[in-house]
Amino acid sequence: MHELAFPLLVGLIAVALAFDFLNGLHDAANSIATVVATRLLRPVQAVLFAALFNFAAYFLTIAFPALHAVADTIGKGLIDKDLVTPAVIFGALGGAMFWNIVTWMKGIPSSSSHALVGGMIGSGVAHAGITSIQWSGLNKTLIAIVLSPMLGMILAMLIMLLSSWGLRRVSAGRAERSFRAMHLMSSAAYSLSHGLNDAQKTMGIITVLLYSTGYLTGDFQVPHWVAICCYTAIAAGTMTGGWKIIETMGSRITKLSQHQGFSASLGGSIVLFGASVLGIPVSTTHTITGAIIGAGTARRASAVRWDVARSVVTAWIITIPASAAVGALFYGLTRLF
Repeated sequence: MHELAFPLLVGLIAVALAFDFLNGLHDAANSIATVVATRLLRPVQAVLFAALFNFAAYFLTIAFPALHAVADTIGKGLIDKDLVTPAVIFGALGGAMFWNIVTWMKGIPSSSSHALVGGMIGSGVAHAGITSIQWSGLNKTLIAIVLSPMLGMILAMLIMLLSSWGLRRVSAGRAERSFRAMHLMSSAAYSLSHGLNDAQKTMGIITVLLYSTGYLTGDFQVPHWVAICCYTAIAAGTMTGGWKIIETMGSRITKLSQHQGFSASLGGSIVLFGASVLGIPVSTTHTITGAIIGAGTARRASAVRWDVARSVVTAWIITIPASAAVGALFYGLTRLF
């Protein structure tokens, strides 16, 4: 256990919530790219819509407490929770926030989730060495880097094909109206699943901070006030938008119809809900990008701008090592004081 003055604890919690806010801002595109690109909702309407369902995920976890498994993975499944110190948390948040700001300014849809994972790993290893890593939690996260976009792509393609077959005898006008309604519902489901998976990452950080400083005793569980603060912060971040990334996600990868938008957001939400149940901190960015590519490919492979997709994949590959390196540097800064 590591002693920490209460004002410093409050300061670190504020930094964690700032990361959560930045996560919502950075990942707003994940929730609303398809509805903005298809003009189903205007941008301001879309961010308010997404923020509402981001926060609504809190009530889902009240009904199903087991859905807090992602917070457990972040809090104690990457670095041994008994080796975590406030300096490790500061390094993890510093590395993640630095990478998020760089990619946000460049309009690159990188993963806030994997930036936090990388920051945590880099800072934890700098503090306690390679033996501090909890390989089971890290391995399933690394596997999800590959699987989540692939599953999103496959599911979006299947949904496109099945829904096309199901409405094959319906007139084009009626099908379009049906897909508009279904797209709105699937977008709500995606925003809900996005809030559920992403807000929990900051919950895990704050919970392990409280545990390591003796402010949380007994079982490793997320306090309700932490959950409310985190869902509020990510919803507030989502409301600010992230317009450069929305452009990349919603229109530069492929042009979307209502049918494709529905298929992409539904396929992505299925992956995220499944990952949350399994306690895997997947990248919402990776998932929806794969789903958008799948929906575009179902129309024709040439509809996807593969050069843009390749640049997105490059950002995925370097996110964890880059944020880990910066996380270790931020941890090192704490040793100077």
